[in-house]
Amino acid sequence: MGEAMLQPVSRLPVLAPQPPCLAVEKLCVLSGKRPLLRDISLRIEERQVFGIIGPSGAGKSTLLRCLNRLIELSPQLRVTGDVRFGGSSIYRTAKPVDQIRVEIGMLFQQPVIFPKSIYKNVLFGVRHQGNVPRREWPETVERVLREVALWKEVEHRLHEPATRLSIGQQQRLCLARLLAVRPQVILMDEPTSALDPASTEAIEELIRSLKQQHTIVLVSHNMGQVRRLTDHLACICVRDGAGEVVESACCDAVFESSQCHEVVQFLGSFR
Repeated sequence: MGEAMLQPVSRLPVLAPQPPCLAVEKLCVLSGKRPLLRDISLRIEERQVFGIIGPSGAGKSTLLRCLNRLIELSPQLRVTGDVRFGGSSIYRTAKPVDQIRVEIGMLFQQPVIFPKSIYKNVLFGVRHQGNVPRREWPETVERVLREVALWKEVEHRLHEPATRLSIGQQQRLCLARLLAVRPQVILMDEPTSALDPASTEAIEELIRSLKQQHTIVLVSHNMGQVRRLTDHLACICVRDGAGEVVESACCDAVFESSQCHEVVQFLGSFR
């Protein structure tokens, strides 16, 4: 009977931990010999809003542009370290840089509108990529304009110049153009700083919705917005002439119980 009770132990396979959506590894940015960012390391998990805060001039926007290699458009700057997207380096890859910037898209502080119709603005990236059949273009335009809550405002004027839209509408149009190419990550650099309160509220509501399907990295000086939207925060401050991450934690921990003097002082300047 004792032997009958001895059964082989069933062992479940040990699963390897999943890599974060983005991993920044000892990233440095230099202008000549002068460091702008020093030893930046971060883990950005999937489907969250990851906030980057800190004083002006600390290098927040520079870091954001490293995450999809837009930094390379500034040839005077040099990057060392790495950024991994889904476990693979974006700096040591045969993948075309344009494809990286499709998968990791960016929304800028000021709306970037082309001197074309609303319809052609939405399709700009789609036409460049060539991966959506022409017959599906109208459906794509309607889908993304609905996603950014702009369809009802422009459905009867799609072929009018996009420059006729308000600044808030233009920013939502830029977001629609970004979504049309189906990015996995959306980088946002002060996306509401040029907008009125109503347009800001509309963009914030979109960010809450978008994180259900996308990872969002948000640079903002609006601490109320940061508190409302972000799940995790990294604070960058200048130390010895270069931006460094001085704290990285969940949003509530940074705002309510930070032990870093620089972070406490920075947040105190908004009170």
